Amino acid sequence: MDSKILHTLEYAKIIRKLVQHTATPMGLQMAEDLAPDSELEQVAHALQATAEASDAYRLKGNAPFRGVVDIRAHLKRAVIGGTLNPMELLEIALTARGARRVRNHVLHLHEEKPLPLLAHLAESMYPRRELEDEILDCIEETGEVLDSASPELARIRRELRQGEGKVREKLEGMLRSSSVQKMLQDSLITLRGDRYVIPVKQEYRGHFGGIVHDQSNSGATLFIEPEAVVAMNNKLRETKAAEAREIERILQKLTALAAEAAEDLAINHDYLAHLDFAFAKAQLAHEMKAEQPRMNDEGRIIMKRGFHPLLDRDKAVPLHLELGVSHTGIIVTGPNTGGKTVALKTVGLLSLMAMSGMFVPADDGTELCVFDAIYADIGDEQSIEQSLSTFSSHMTNIIRILREMTPRSLVLLDELGAGTDPAEGSALAISILDHIHRRGCRLLATTHYSELKAYAYNRSGLINASMEFDVATLSPTYRLLVGVPGRSNAFAIAERLGLDKMIIQQARGEVSEDDLRVENMIQSLERDRQSAEQERAGAELLRRELEEERNLYDEELRRFEEQRERMLAKAQEEARQAVQKARREADEIIQELRQLQREEGAAVKDHKLTEARKRLEDASPQLVQGRQTSRAAASERAIQSGDEVRVPSLNQRGYVVELSGSEALVQLGIMKMKVKLTDLELVKQAPAPKAAPKAAAATLKRTREDNVKMELDLRGSNLDESIIEVDRFLDESFLSGMGQVYIIHGKGTGVLRAGIQDFLRRHTHVKSYRLGNYGEGGAGVTVAELK
Repeated sequence: MDSKILHTLEYAKIIRKLVQHTATPMGLQMAEDLAPDSELEQVAHALQATAEASDAYRLKGNAPFRGVVDIRAHLKRAVIGGTLNPMELLEIALTARGARRVRNHVLHLHEEKPLPLLAHLAESMYPRRELEDEILDCIEETGEVLDSASPELARIRRELRQGEGKVREKLEGMLRSSSVQKMLQDSLITLRGDRYVIPVKQEYRGHFGGIVHDQSNSGATLFIEPEAVVAMNNKLRETKAAEAREIERILQKLTALAAEAAEDLAINHDYLAHLDFAFAKAQLAHEMKAEQPRMNDEGRIIMKRGFHPLLDRDKAVPLHLELGVSHTGIIVTGPNTGGKTVALKTVGLLSLMAMSGMFVPADDGTELCVFDAIYADIGDEQSIEQSLSTFSSHMTNIIRILREMTPRSLVLLDELGAGTDPAEGSALAISILDHIHRRGCRLLATTHYSELKAYAYNRSGLINASMEFDVATLSPTYRLLVGVPGRSNAFAIAERLGLDKMIIQQARGEVSEDDLRVENMIQSLERDRQSAEQERAGAELLRRELEEERNLYDEELRRFEEQRERMLAKAQEEARQAVQKARREADEIIQELRQLQREEGAAVKDHKLTEARKRLEDASPQLVQGRQTSRAAASERAIQSGDEVRVPSLNQRGYVVELSGSEALVQLGIMKMKVKLTDLELVKQAPAPKAAPKAAAATLKRTREDNVKMELDLRGSNLDESIIEVDRFLDESFLSGMGQVYIIHGKGTGVLRAGIQDFLRRHTHVKSYRLGNYGEGGAGVTVAELK
């Protein structure tokens, strides 16, 4: 792409914005070198990388690039045998750590949301944790080699600290001496050439032994190393030299490790650059509120609410435009400062951004083309940020464009033919447009010439457009109106400003008849357009309202379907469990009957068969009526004495003993309690009496068909618990109309049997009792005959 075109369309300003979002020197270099690509496959790949980075940035923010730097020079020196200094080694370690963290960050995100391109880059990186740990164990973040880098270095530094302590202790002892203090300029210890010295006054030089290492600027102070610490300072110098040799050995060892990993680190370096570059594009897209455009190589541009990325989006007017669908060229007419140049630059710059793999500030559904080149003649002196529209024609530039363009090119021409005689300029402009149109290029041109308005009508594939102008406010609206040529609006503006009508009328008479017809035609088209837009706005409002209603209906229907599916699934599961339970119980009962038959043969008693039959009936799954159904059934017939009812508040069933106003006395097991009629649900009506009941009757007998067992098993219970259970059992059996019942207490010590029989002897429902006969359980069962 021609650098002049990139400059004209202000592409470099977008690159500067992109560079600000890079986190590494390598990513910054890739951003600075970015240029539009003319291959659709490469552009699609770059946009896909931006899309994945945008998803990752939205989920977890930017990748952890902290500490990553350009280490290519360090690696090159290590490979050729040089020794790296501590800071260079530290940068290698921090970059290796950054690569590992970025790799893990991307791969973890890939598990949440597929990021195939970024994940491929991350998986291709080589974590060198051992090198990273080795360097960081030896060098701290300030670049100093740690004592723990080697046992020898730790010993040397320990010896060095001890030696320094002895020298300072010796010198401090001298400073405390009164005879020495009078000879000192200051009572302090300092260093000169890595040797400890003290400041001595010049006049006492002859009285003070030792070596002079330095003097002050005035010469009044000499920095002398006392003779008493010369040997100690020499020892320190030797120890420091040993320290330097050991540090050099450690650095050489770490450099050799870096050289071994240089190839892997170089690969990581390249992939880190691509990842940082992708995340920078994602952050720029987030800043611009940009979307991913669809791309094609068929010369098609469909721009939906496109914004120039260098303008304030809150103030700019969006651009709607289609090119390459029903027409290959658009001729834009209209006055200056109307936004024509901005429209051209917006189309050109957004196309360049998309061809560079960047998202564009436009609505979803925007489609752009991968051109082999974009040519523009817009004028070098214009600045889109200053909203200026001054321009000039550059015929030399147009000649170059005509020579280099191809059918896959986009040509942008601003104020074509201007700057010369209007008659010749318009004729030249028509010839140039004809040539470009015949070549099949995509064309977007602006002009003032009214002759070009008619030109677009007479050429298939070309269409007029204009920048809307509000005559009422005498200001442009910056809206591009495709299909409507621009009007001069000169007469309307002059009249609006108060120019005498006689003058305006005379001016109209000076305009040729053809020009008047064109202006009248444009005015008619403008009225039709405004009317159509109003109707379209009304239709759009109605459509949105209908869509909202439909969405609400669809949402309600969806919730209803989900609820229905849940209820059906729950009902099916309950039915399945009920059937399974019934089958299990039935199998158990049949197994018990077979066992009884094997053990007792023909001596199976009638009460046991009856009990088994009732258990089989109970095992059959039944649908339980809801509360509303029960209440509805109850409302069809008033509750009467003897009815079987349910008390929902207690979740218990019982029988109505008697009615008293709005309440009923209900038998619930061994308890009787008063319950409001409104808290009762009819379960089963009382059977029709065979004879007229007595007036004083307060109890009701139940038939054998009710679900009441004929035997009570008390084995394992104590006497107190058993008495309560026997009392409840006798009440239910009496109400059910049973003649006799079986109480199983076992043989044991006889205490439980004696206590139960003593209770039966005093119970009002018991007529007589006896021990079980052969086949009934013998002494382990008491048979009670009820009244």
